[in-house]
Amino acid sequence: MRLIFAGTPEFARVALALLHASGHEIALVLTQPDRPAGRGLKLQPSAVKQYALDHGIALAQPRSLRLDGKYPQDALDAQALLALAQCDAMVVAAYGLILPQWVLDLPPLGCFNIHASLLPRWRGAAPIHRAIEAGDAQTGVTIMQMDAGLDTGAMLLTQAVPIEASDTTGSLHDRLAALGAELMVQALEQAGAGSLQPVAQATEGVSYAHKIEKHEAAIDWTQSAAVITQRIRAFNPFPGATAVLNGETLKVWQAEVSADKPPVSEKVGAILAVAHVGIAVAAHDSIVNITQLQRPGGKRLGVAEFLRGFALQPGMAFDPPGS
Repeated sequence: MRLIFAGTPEFARVALALLHASGHEIALVLTQPDRPAGRGLKLQPSAVKQYALDHGIALAQPRSLRLDGKYPQDALDAQALLALAQCDAMVVAAYGLILPQWVLDLPPLGCFNIHASLLPRWRGAAPIHRAIEAGDAQTGVTIMQMDAGLDTGAMLLTQAVPIEASDTTGSLHDRLAALGAELMVQALEQAGAGSLQPVAQATEGVSYAHKIEKHEAAIDWTQSAAVITQRIRAFNPFPGATAVLNGETLKVWQAEVSADKPPVSEKVGAILAVAHVGIAVAAHDSIVNITQLQRPGGKRLGVAEFLRGFALQPGMAFDPPGS
């Protein structure tokens, strides 16, 4: 097919690469404007933009697609480019801009979206993070026919994926990105054959995966050990769970729930034991065993290596969030 592709981060690049390799003609790529990143805050191209540049694919980076919005000229320029592309369908994956009705109506086959959850659970911006944070046993990918709502369109294909106890957002992201790309190739094949069967989303079980905010990363030791470790996994690699000790903010990258219970007399956040296999910290109902940390400006380190340069001992305690 002749396609327009709209996406921005690595999750979307994986789909773009497979669609391109599968023989589809990518007439135009839409991606977000370059953003400052890194220590020097230099403008960096998105993963999707870099792929388009590397493969000579026509590219546009409008700040908005709304003709009545803040950047009407961007939208008008994009409208002209999309019309010239004369595509059969538009594929969208983690684009980051809302598609107005004129875009949804443009392709003869419509706009197909790759969404990293089993809809209607976890509509919205951060479905992978929120599924891990909530302790879900499984998630998956939905290929959706887009409409004007927020991830409310009819489902075309779905496939479930178990969430392993060791999964982080990073590891689950990579599995779902590969699966989403494969399912989109299948969906386009079926669309071409006229065999797609849209299924309306259920009205029950709807939940929203709100955008991750950095302030959420602070560990609250009054929560259960299970919730704390789920949040640590959910916020790995971004924004990274944080814990403050003696005024220094540490990133906590890996931790597990211990079978042991903290002494009744110990306050939450207290360090109960320090060993090369982990740092035991009292939570509300159990013990969190931290196994990988990072100091500001440093590298991620396992506990044994971390302790060589950071003095920790039982009796110390992490500060409450916001203190």
